[in-house]
Amino acid sequence: MSGLSGQMAEGEHRLPLRIYYEDTDAGGIVYYARYLQFAERARTEMLRLAGIDQKQLTRDHGVFFAVRRCEVDYLRPARFDDFLEVRSRLTALGGARLSAVQVICRAGEELVRLAVEIASIRGDGRPARIPAPVRAALQPFVQPLEQG
Repeated sequence: MSGLSGQMAEGEHRLPLRIYYEDTDAGGIVYYARYLQFAERARTEMLRLAGIDQKQLTRDHGVFFAVRRCEVDYLRPARFDDFLEVRSRLTALGGARLSAVQVICRAGEELVRLAVEIASIRGDGRPARIPAPVRAALQPFVQPLEQG
């Protein structure tokens, strides 16, 4: 599958994006917090390709996904007009959370690496089990990290 939501390839979701002037600081370098937004956009599109409608998830099951933890390594800067790709891989699927590794690349060169833990929560902010249909839709995309 491919299109506006990106595509699944080699066990990971890939979302292309272009860097606009609004993404940069005064020096023309991407502002650090924008990478978090790029990663969020990619995770949302990955869920969409897995057939998960987040509005429907909340409406039907009373839960939604929220970032619980995020660790970011900024390795190299991206600049105005760069063409990037956000690569997202689910690495674990628990009862009420999932984990992902996301890499933002330019022409295959790793610029930013994120390790993200996402919680399934209710409207009151308490953890909630990931509904069975959502778990079933995500399970084929989970690829645990290799221990080394």
